[in-house]
Amino acid sequence: MDFLSKIGRMFIKFLSSIGSVTLFSVSSVSSGIVPPYYWKQIAKQSIQIGYFSLPVVGMTAIFTGMALTLQCYAGFSEFTAETAIPSVVMIAMTRELGPVLTALMVAGRLGASMTAEIGTMKVTEQIDALMTLSVNSYKYLVFPRLLVSIVLMPFLVFIYDIIGILGGYVVGVYYLDFNPTNYIHNTLSSMSNWDVVSGLIKGAVFGFIICLMGCYHGYRSNGGAEGVGRATTNSVVSSSILILLLDCILTFVLF
Repeated sequence: MDFLSKIGRMFIKFLSSIGSVTLFSVSSVSSGIVPPYYWKQIAKQSIQIGYFSLPVVGMTAIFTGMALTLQCYAGFSEFTAETAIPSVVMIAMTRELGPVLTALMVAGRLGASMTAEIGTMKVTEQIDALMTLSVNSYKYLVFPRLLVSIVLMPFLVFIYDIIGILGGYVVGVYYLDFNPTNYIHNTLSSMSNWDVVSGLIKGAVFGFIICLMGCYHGYRSNGGAEGVGRATTNSVVSSSILILLLDCILTFVLF
C-alpha cells in the first residue's frame, strides 16, 4: 500500500503541475488581449531575445554544419553517395537541427535568465509591489516575453539554417573538394518550401515553451537565493525536455 500511495501522490502532483502550468499560460496569454501594452518592455525583450542571441546561435550553427558534413561524408563515401551530402545537410538543418538546437541554446541562455530575473523579483516582493500599483504583472512581465519569443524564434531558426548550410558548404568545397556549382545545385534542387516553413513553425512553438517555462518557474520561486537557483535549474531542464518531446510530436504531425 505504501508503494501504491507513492505512485498516487506522484500522479496527483503531476496532474497538479499540468493544471498550474495551464492556468499560468491562460492568464499570460489573456492578459495581452486588451490594452495597454508596454512597448518599452517589448522593445527591451526584442533586443535581449533576438539581437543578443545571434552570436551563440551563429556559432552553434556553423560548427554543427561543419561537423554534420564531415560525418555524412564519412558514411556516404563507403557507398559512393557523396552527391547526397548537400541534400542531407540541408534537410537535417531546416527540419530538425535548426529549430531544436536553436531552441536548446536559447533555453540555456534566456530561459535561465528569465527565471532568475522574475524569481528575484518574486522573492524580493517586487511583483507584489506591482500589484499594489494596479499593474497586471502578467501583462507587464510575461506577455512581452511571450510575444517576442514567438515572433523572433523563427527568425533565429532561419538564420541558423543559413549559417549551418554555409558551414557545410565551406567544409564540402574547401576541405572535401566538392565542386562549388554542383554543391549549390544539389542543395537548392532538394530544398522545398515546406522544409523551411516546418522548421519555422517548430521555432515559434519552442519559443512559446521556453518563455512559458522560464516565467512560470520564476513566478513559483521561493526560499531566497537557493530557491531562485533551484527554479532556474528546473526551468532549463523542463524546457529542454518539452522541446525534444514536442519536436517528436510536431515531426509526426507535419510530416
